Amino acid sequence: MGGAKEKKKLEIIKESLKLFAKQGFYVTTIPVIAKALNMSVGNLYNYFKSKEELAQEALKFISKYLAEHIREINESDLSTKDKIKAIVSDYFRVAQEEPQMIEFFLRVYLSNREVFNSGCEGMVCVNEFVTEIMIFFEEGVAKGDLKNQDFFSAFGLFMGYLGGMVFLQGEEILPKSLNDYVDDISENIFNALKA
Repeated sequence: MGGAKEKKKLEIIKESLKLFAKQGFYVTTIPVIAKALNMSVGNLYNYFKSKEELAQEALKFISKYLAEHIREINESDLSTKDKIKAIVSDYFRVAQEEPQMIEFFLRVYLSNREVFNSGCEGMVCVNEFVTEIMIFFEEGVAKGDLKNQDFFSAFGLFMGYLGGMVFLQGEEILPKSLNDYVDDISENIFNALKA
């Protein structure tokens, strides 16, 4: 595939992410996405054969985007405690600067699991992100900083906390900005996971 086609696919993914996050999966049709991009419906189908395929590619895009940032944190010389703070801070940054990414995850992926049943079973489409979180936990345990526990218990605690805070921010319930909670949340997560 040529570079121009890849570039156009990325443009379609980014635009569809915004629309899916704002309107939900079922309201956002291929004609709606095509119109937003000034494309014909037929042309859009040259890039993605269905709305489901487009949603799955959008999910992979988010996973890869988040994974790349966590990989940088994992490869840094930060302490385990500071890595937690860096991950929390980066996740909140994404929630504020690229809200459609987290919104898509919360509103579309978690709420419309049937869309992801064929092709995105289990962790398939989010495996890059999950792998980097797994590496973070394994290294923290190896250093003796984090208690050795079932990965999904630790992952659920970490991501549940972050997702919950982003949800509260999105509902405009938080009295302060997300950034004002980074220290407290990082401390709470570290205390819950430490050896």
